[in-house]
Amino acid sequence: MQDSPVVKDDLYRIRHSLAHVMAQALLEVRPGSKLGFGPPIDNGFYYDFILSEPLTEADFKEVEKRMRKIINQDQVFEEENLSYADAMARLEEMGEPYKKEYAQELFDKKGIETLRFYRNGPFLDMCEGPHVPSTKAIPADGFKLRSVAGAYWRGDSRNVMMTRIYAWAYTSKEELKAAIQAHEEALKRDHKKLGKELGIFKIDEQVGKGLPLWLPNGTVIRDQLQRYVEELEFRADYKRVTTPLLAKTSLYHTTGHLPYYKEGMFPFMEIKETSREGGEVVEEYVLKPMNCPHHHLIFASEKRSYRDLPLRLAEYGICHRYEDSGSLSGLLRVRAMCMNDAHIYCTEEQIEAEFLAVMDMHKTLYDKLGIKHYHMRLSTWDPDDPKGKQKYVDNPEAWARTQDLVRSAMEKSGLPFKEVKGEAAFYGPKIDFQFKSVTGREETASTNQLDFAVPPRMNLVYTDKDNTERHPYIIHRAPAGTHERFVAFLVEHFGGAFPTWLAPVQVRVITVSDDFREYADKLVAELREHLVRAEVDPAHDTMGKKIRNAAKAKIPNVLVIGEKEQSDGTVTWRRYGVEEQQTMAAGDFKDEVLRRIRGRELDAARVF
Repeated sequence: MQDSPVVKDDLYRIRHSLAHVMAQALLEVRPGSKLGFGPPIDNGFYYDFILSEPLTEADFKEVEKRMRKIINQDQVFEEENLSYADAMARLEEMGEPYKKEYAQELFDKKGIETLRFYRNGPFLDMCEGPHVPSTKAIPADGFKLRSVAGAYWRGDSRNVMMTRIYAWAYTSKEELKAAIQAHEEALKRDHKKLGKELGIFKIDEQVGKGLPLWLPNGTVIRDQLQRYVEELEFRADYKRVTTPLLAKTSLYHTTGHLPYYKEGMFPFMEIKETSREGGEVVEEYVLKPMNCPHHHLIFASEKRSYRDLPLRLAEYGICHRYEDSGSLSGLLRVRAMCMNDAHIYCTEEQIEAEFLAVMDMHKTLYDKLGIKHYHMRLSTWDPDDPKGKQKYVDNPEAWARTQDLVRSAMEKSGLPFKEVKGEAAFYGPKIDFQFKSVTGREETASTNQLDFAVPPRMNLVYTDKDNTERHPYIIHRAPAGTHERFVAFLVEHFGGAFPTWLAPVQVRVITVSDDFREYADKLVAELREHLVRAEVDPAHDTMGKKIRNAAKAKIPNVLVIGEKEQSDGTVTWRRYGVEEQQTMAAGDFKDEVLRRIRGRELDAARVF
């Protein structure tokens, strides 16, 4: 399934035209600023600038005022197509170095003959279009500037940091208002906000940026998630392994990760020791950024036959990657992560079946968690990329064959996907599962890759039926991604109201008074004997406040205990998000909550 074309409808034209209007207004308040890109996006548009002076949200009102003035001027959008010489001269005259750089690449790489420009009033921009006929066609009350952010030119951290201004844009004031309200509701689910309120994780400067501390509640969530995934892997005949956090840098030269991945690694550590002979031994180590090389060495630790394949090695392994500090964000972008990693060593004939099984495991996991809104991206290599040999293993035949195998498996899976050229791993094509955060940011939840390059480099072999040695293929897969990113997504997905099986506290018992504490303690002790995470609310507050606190903490099951419950051996059960409460025998509640936990039901969850 190929990438579907962008629908350039009336709303697209409005948003695209508004980006030009905003850039024109911005250049009025910050003359001398330089332009980057300004495309429409799902809920509006953005534009990137190198600003002559900083701009904050306090300046939005003035920019919006100027935008509405431009709209009322009924400026016509006029199209012009220029040859290479004229286009480059025009961009030089405009004083737009970033546009000129991109234009040069378009002429060189794409082989275009002309470049399109659009003018509205005094504003001129290199742009593909389309636009509305004139600014009068733009609803003056259908947009609102949203936020200021940093963005590297062309998304590359080696490039200059630009200022990105986001805006909402819709066809009417009513649509805009509804979108803003939905956004504000979504922000209440932001994992950074809820992570603090619910005691899930903390980033402490004394530990370091991007190095999360998992608090007790967060540790429960990741442990329960890991337990479920390990059960899925056990049923699918994965073998569990454990590997160290360090390795010699020479290992990554052997695998080929160096120099491709050096920028993503922490600085190397040089260790000097004295040998038995009295000489100095110097070794270089690095924190492992991925588990793959360690697993490959486990595969190579003994002779393998075709009868041993497929061999599936799994580990929730801790890795460290040196993400740029500007990209770090809560649990979504971190420098230390625990990865749901596994590597499947198989023959070429086994690739399709194994890839389909991996896709099925993803679907099983996502169905269990009520995750429905995601899409997949098949990332292939780009043989025309000028950095090709530095970016990818140079083996065109293997690229073509493995891309066909992955594409065929995805088509047979029936799962929707789109194909993106030029985003493959250096050693093979990959499938990314893409989610959107509550704020609209698209994130990769998990990645599955087919590796044809590393087995020969590490001399990974198995003995085939004809007694010859062959290199296996390797499927790298991680349905639950990393604990950090997946839990961040789940916090937002559930709004912090986790189903009972995942909830840090599954049952909280509230007593009307201390007279019933002994009965409450007995109930909790029996539940905990069955490994239910139950507790008695110890606070000396009113019952109403205790109930409100339990709701604020999003406890899925609250039991209220008073004189009647104690005398009858019952409990009054209040469920999160459910107005009705019910009274039942304590034993019946225990059986019911255990059934929900065993079935890993979505009983208390209200998904995003």
